Amino acid sequence: MPVKEIDLPLSDGRVLHAYDAVPEGGAGRLAVVWHHGTPNIGAPPEPLFPAAEQLGIRWVSYDRPGYGGSSPRPARDVASAAADVSDIAGALGLAQFAVMGHSGGGPHALACAALLPERVIGVVCGSGLAPAGAEGLDWFAGMHPFGEAELRAAIQGRAAIDAYLRSAEFQPDQFTPADHAALAGPWAWLGGVAGQAIEEGPGGAIDDNLAYVAPWGFEPGQIRTPVLYLQGGQDRIVPSSHAEWLASHTPSAELWMRPDDGHVSVLGSAGAAMAWLREQADRRGEDRGS
Repeated sequence: MPVKEIDLPLSDGRVLHAYDAVPEGGAGRLAVVWHHGTPNIGAPPEPLFPAAEQLGIRWVSYDRPGYGGSSPRPARDVASAAADVSDIAGALGLAQFAVMGHSGGGPHALACAALLPERVIGVVCGSGLAPAGAEGLDWFAGMHPFGEAELRAAIQGRAAIDAYLRSAEFQPDQFTPADHAALAGPWAWLGGVAGQAIEEGPGGAIDDNLAYVAPWGFEPGQIRTPVLYLQGGQDRIVPSSHAEWLASHTPSAELWMRPDDGHVSVLGSAGAAMAWLREQADRRGEDRGS
């Protein structure tokens, strides 16, 4: 799928760097906005291009503020993703679209569903955190010490998370053997987009982490759009209890728990999740025609 890159000037002086990947033969009937993880740039997910071609899905994505070609947005919260996506969709002429996020992209995809209810027709949230301080959830339970330390540093503020990200050494055992197999195989692409983000410095990751541990600016209970939570039962980065909490607090949710998968290997089910999004779009079209 050819990918067009766009620099979109905003009214507040910022620039968003966006991507538009259109299937062979036209734009297709469904645009899906991809929300990337931490730290990544926002290039659309190449391992899912074959599924997109088959399903007629157009990928739209963007570098979150502070990553890649997108200007920083000081003190951004998770909810701010909705306004950025609305601007991108408007520039591309998209009245309605679906959203899909993995890892750190999951909460940002949920923000679009909560705050753009007339435009978002379906959501996939894969391996995504629940809100910090979620009632009834032991937020850090089951989390690998590397990720826990990163988020605890974010709770202490910008200086602490900046220092942590500049000094911490990567710990491979935060990923399961299944994750490592996926990263060495079909999802090796993730290493490239993460590497590009890391080379540019920690600014985007700092802002992401601060947003995760602060009030999000919306509640999952606001969401009425169909939501699919996709989660690996062995995830050491975002424990499965987070997806269970989110699903139980989102009125319109389904939960696909993959007991043997980790944080990355669960993306082996992403093609099926895209087919689920297509079903939601088709159903919505049928409902409007009835």
